Amino acid sequence: MKEFLELIAKSLVDDPEKVTVEVVETERNITLKLSVAEEDTGKVIGKEGRVAKAIRTVVRAASRNIDKPVFVDIV
Repeated sequence: MKEFLELIAKSLVDDPEKVTVEVVETERNITLKLSVAEEDTGKVIGKEGRVAKAIRTVVRAASRNIDKPVFVDIV
């Protein structure tokens, strides 16, 4: 799931080298913390958070086979 989120984020930003995803797994869920360059933050969030919501929806749909819920945080 980490690689999938990195692929999505790198295709959206101008500086794909600064895209990092940290995985934090607890016994109840998995959180993917997405970090991008400061100047690319707006591109990942989008107007009124539409792009961020779409990213979360796609990742949630792709993680249906995982037994824990997956959340995406944009840092």
